[in-house]
Amino acid sequence: MSQARVEAIHHIIRKCGHLTEYAVLALLLWRAVRRPVKNDPRPWVWPEAGLALAIVFLYAASDEFHQSFVLTRTAQVSDVFIDTAGGAAGLLALWAFGRWRKHW
Repeated sequence: MSQARVEAIHHIIRKCGHLTEYAVLALLLWRAVRRPVKNDPRPWVWPEAGLALAIVFLYAASDEFHQSFVLTRTAQVSDVFIDTAGGAAGLLALWAFGRWRKHW
């Protein structure tokens, strides 16, 4: 396998890791914003998810800003969008799972 291919695979794995990490962060933030109780009967509320996603975006942006001061790291706006997309994917998966569970 060529070095270029190894680097491409490494890059994809790193970006998938970011997507997953920020999906988990979004789920935890949604839970913190919602403050659920046992057997919570409240329906899904989009503003709660929106607030969680906004916090994910701000955290991703602050992380990239921090990386601009680290000599061995690079700060990229595209990483903020990848991280935010991971957060959005996590929240959408949670919403879809909730709807699927309701119908069963």
